[in-house]
Amino acid sequence: MRSPARGEAEAQARHGKVDSVSDSEQTDSANNVGEVGIACCCEFQRSTMGIKGLQGFVTRVCPDACKTVNLKEVAEKHRIDHPDIPPVIVVDAMSCVRHWYTPESWVCGGQWQEYLANLEAFIKAFTAAGITLVFYFDGVVEEKKRDEWIKRRWQNYKEIAALFQFVKTHRKQPGRGMFVLPSALPTFTRYALKSLGQKTVCTLKEADFEVAAYGLQHNCIGILGQDSDYLIYNTSPYFSIEKLCLDKLVTVMYCREALCHALGLTLTHLPLFACLLGNDVVPESLLEGFWNKCLATCPPRNKSYNRRTNVLLAVANYISRVPCSYSSLKHLEEMLPLGSDKTLLLRGMESYLLPGQQSPWIPPTAEHLKTFSGVEETAMCQDKEIFQLAKEQHIQSENYVVFNILCNGVIECSNSLEDDRDTEIPGQALIFRPVRQHVYSVLLESGKGGACPSVKEWFVYFGNPLQQPEVIQPVQPPLPGGTPNLKTLWFAKGPEVEKQRYSTFLACFHLQDLMEELQALEAPVAGFCCLLAYLMLQVHSLSLEDLNAFVALVLCLRGKSASQLERLQLMEVDSRAVHLGAVFIRGLTTLLMANSACGFPFRMDDLMPWKVFDGKLFQEKYQRSHRNCSVEELLEGNVENIEWDIQTGGEDSTFLLGRPDDPTYYWK
Repeated sequence: MRSPARGEAEAQARHGKVDSVSDSEQTDSANNVGEVGIACCCEFQRSTMGIKGLQGFVTRVCPDACKTVNLKEVAEKHRIDHPDIPPVIVVDAMSCVRHWYTPESWVCGGQWQEYLANLEAFIKAFTAAGITLVFYFDGVVEEKKRDEWIKRRWQNYKEIAALFQFVKTHRKQPGRGMFVLPSALPTFTRYALKSLGQKTVCTLKEADFEVAAYGLQHNCIGILGQDSDYLIYNTSPYFSIEKLCLDKLVTVMYCREALCHALGLTLTHLPLFACLLGNDVVPESLLEGFWNKCLATCPPRNKSYNRRTNVLLAVANYISRVPCSYSSLKHLEEMLPLGSDKTLLLRGMESYLLPGQQSPWIPPTAEHLKTFSGVEETAMCQDKEIFQLAKEQHIQSENYVVFNILCNGVIECSNSLEDDRDTEIPGQALIFRPVRQHVYSVLLESGKGGACPSVKEWFVYFGNPLQQPEVIQPVQPPLPGGTPNLKTLWFAKGPEVEKQRYSTFLACFHLQDLMEELQALEAPVAGFCCLLAYLMLQVHSLSLEDLNAFVALVLCLRGKSASQLERLQLMEVDSRAVHLGAVFIRGLTTLLMANSACGFPFRMDDLMPWKVFDGKLFQEKYQRSHRNCSVEELLEGNVENIEWDIQTGGEDSTFLLGRPDDPTYYWK
């Protein structure tokens, strides 16, 4: 990429001045920007986190809608009322990840063992109260929200550029005010939760809809998240992850009924209220004129209100006088400057209507009655058996992005912590594109009409303006006799097929000749070596010192606990090591992608970052390696205890996995 907020609410607000931009509204604004690395990809990320300014409005202007609740007491009441149904909270994981990641260090690539321990503690707190958690993750970026997705990527890009400038200037991690999520954190969070025995769902639509639907259909005691859209859906109670005190299981419940009472509305009005404030479907830019008309008929009664607060109150005042009917909605569509698409408002309303629900605003024959079933007819993959398995694995968070490719041939990846001024290291999107091209070939080799269709990529990297997707052609992996049939890789059994899966996986990284050597290693180390060898071949600027740092990292990480890694202190932070750490983590997601496509020659759990990477430890090894320290120092004096099948360079006391001109030399 090139650099480039009536009635009782008003009375309540009079008792305390509403700042021009409240803290809560600033939080809303930050949420609407989106967290770097979410995505949620590829990494999928929700384009926004609800209605702009609504969360802050509720907190400041409608305090009666913010009720402190004890989740243990809520669960106990549920058990009394429903003795045959255990208490369940459905978790909007994408809006919680930011709150789950509490390790002090975040810029170096992620403190993965610490993060895993945090998730385990989170789960144990609810389990001890007898509460079951169900975690939902975004599995798609819907095309109708692509423009918003691109807008957020540009904003993230600017934030990352400022972050690297800070690190270069001060050689330390900036304060929490510049916090961004470690690259690919949501992706690996899915697998972390699965490894901890949790039900984890990857969605077919954007997660907020499926979360709300699950809460309603399964009589959940609540939804845990931080997305004001949950104030709009008529579903389970909405609990705040931001306000959660884990030790006591106390948080804030945002009450829809209290919000409606303060605004002079009913629950039926809320979807229209959301649409007329601007959401993922109805752009705010089309509503400015309407807002001005509402403000003219409902002038502010308190001079301290900011414009967004006044807009929310004025829109609520307008809606309260509109009859709840489809004809009223049609009149609004004619009145609003919706351009050529007069169905925007209707589609926005439909987006809040959950399965089994009806609305006086929407005729029963509308689009919301359609289901996902029609997707198979237009899917890139026409083999129903393959498509169904990919879909099931996608929903159960077992595979990684292959369903999106087989379904519509579109894949996306959000921002990474990459330094756009370091021209010697290509963007991770470009580094791993050859692997993806081979994966596309494995997945789509028997596409429609026998031809291998192209794939559309939305990947963020320096030089990509994101004006349109890049059309990428699949390339066959360099395997003698060609690529095995996808049905063979996915469904066949036996030693020969297992060998085919492994060799096809390695061929995607051009390492098929090293199959025997890699199979002799423990699985996490084999995956690590595969990725590192590929990086050494692809990124010509990587030095022997870089290589040594990575190898020392994986060897020393083996014996360290999360608490030991937490206590590790860095004297300084190197920006290039930050960049390399992000590239490596994105490489691990590429391993997941290839592994999923090739029929799982590895267990997905063996390709997780907490097995082979720690941000602070990598920084330490990188800095020591570039100071030309001895192999004994680099390995913390544990040379004699290293039993893995990796060799050292002998008399020059330089620890090697390979040479710059031939990364596989010492494996031969």
